[in-house]
Amino acid sequence: MKASIQAFKMPRYHEIPDIGLYLEQTIKYINEVLYPLGCIEVTSSMVSNYVKKGYIDRPVKKQYSAEQIARLFFLVMAKQVLSMENIVILFEMQKASYSSESAYNRFCDEMEETLRYMFAQNDDTIDANMLETPDTPENKILRSVVIAVSQIIYLNHCFEMRQEELKEMQRSDGRLLF
Repeated sequence: MKASIQAFKMPRYHEIPDIGLYLEQTIKYINEVLYPLGCIEVTSSMVSNYVKKGYIDRPVKKQYSAEQIARLFFLVMAKQVLSMENIVILFEMQKASYSSESAYNRFCDEMEETLRYMFAQNDDTIDANMLETPDTPENKILRSVVIAVSQIIYLNHCFEMRQEELKEMQRSDGRLLF
């Protein structure tokens, strides 16, 4: 899992299908991209609730556009650490300063760099691109969200590895550890 997370790549805005995906296709697409993270998924009821509450626009002819899918990627990941109220505030901050494409691509860059850093604990290096990002309020908040989500992903990975170690010990000892 560690290798797959270090190689994890989010699709950039221009790579997201903009042909209009139906709900089940949208869910499948998002979950396939996020699968290497191991702990983040989206369901049809989640997407329906996001539409119902106005967090994403209603689909046109039951199809989701690239902008809606990009927003869903961020929602699904950010909700791991933020309330929906704070996510809405962050959306508004980003919208006031950046295009949807620019804000989403910045999120992807931050997420990938932070995950690589988190999972390369023996490497004391940070990508120079992270250090060159302007320290605007929007970027500081985005970076904090990404770091928090990355921490959760990393912790889940650590707990999974520990559980596997305990199961292996249990198999070799033949005793119950819990």
